[in-house]
Amino acid sequence: MAVPANFSGGCACESIRYHSSAGPVAMINCHCRDCQRAGGSAYSPTVVIQTVDFQLLRGEPRYHAITAASGNIARRGFCDRCGSPLFAASSARPDVLGIRASSLDDPGWFRAQREYWTRSAQPWDILSPDTVKIANGA
Repeated sequence: MAVPANFSGGCACESIRYHSSAGPVAMINCHCRDCQRAGGSAYSPTVVIQTVDFQLLRGEPRYHAITAASGNIARRGFCDRCGSPLFAASSARPDVLGIRASSLDDPGWFRAQREYWTRSAQPWDILSPDTVKIANGA
C-alpha cells in the first residue's frame, strides 16, 4: 500500500479528529519504556510529521507531560473520553509531531522504517529484520 500524500485520523469515540496536509517525514517504532507504558504494548508505532502540516479538526486532546530518560520533556496527547493514545511530542524536536499509527483512519499503509530505543525492547517482542535499529533513540 502506498504512503498517502495527506491523511486523517482520530480517537475511537470520534471526539477528536485531525488531518495532516502532507505525508510523513518518517515512520518509526519506539521501544522506550515511556512509550511502552503510555500505549500498553511493546512499542509505539508512530507516524512523524512536520507540526506545520497538522490540523486539529475536532475536539481537544488531554496531555500528559514527563521528563523522558533523555532529559527532554515528552508530551503525550490522548482522548479524555475514550482514552485513545493519539500524539507524542518532545521538547527536543518541537518542529515534529508523532501520531500513533493506530489512530489513522487507514493504518494499513504504515510501515516502520526505524526502531528507536531498542535497548529497551522487550525480549518477547520480535523486531522486524527490515528496519534500521537505533539503541538509544537519537
